[in-house]
Amino acid sequence: MRKAFRIKKNIEFQDVFKKGASFANRQLVIYFLHKNDQRHYRIGLSVSKKIGNAVVRNKVKRYLRQAFLELDEEIKSSYDIIIIARKPVKDLDYHQVKKSVQHLLYKTKLLKNARAN
Repeated sequence: MRKAFRIKKNIEFQDVFKKGASFANRQLVIYFLHKNDQRHYRIGLSVSKKIGNAVVRNKVKRYLRQAFLELDEEIKSSYDIIIIARKPVKDLDYHQVKKSVQHLLYKTKLLKNARAN
């Protein structure tokens, strides 16, 4: 995931939280906000210290970024998307994390095609 497509600033996170919509499953929470002036979606990741130590948190963030990289062509553009990890995500392997991300994107209608794997 290119750094230009990441949400880093606190004010941008707060904007999505306040004005956007959300959906959750057991492992992840997604917040999303439509932005007309963007050509590509942007993602922000939040992995709390409650998840585990730095090694575990970084692994979860790597898995999430890779899932978005592989789903890049299927995700609708012009959205700001924030993913918040919940505790059960630390016990999942990469394929389960990707499936969880796909489920959230499908349920929130952020996928271009309507298939759910």
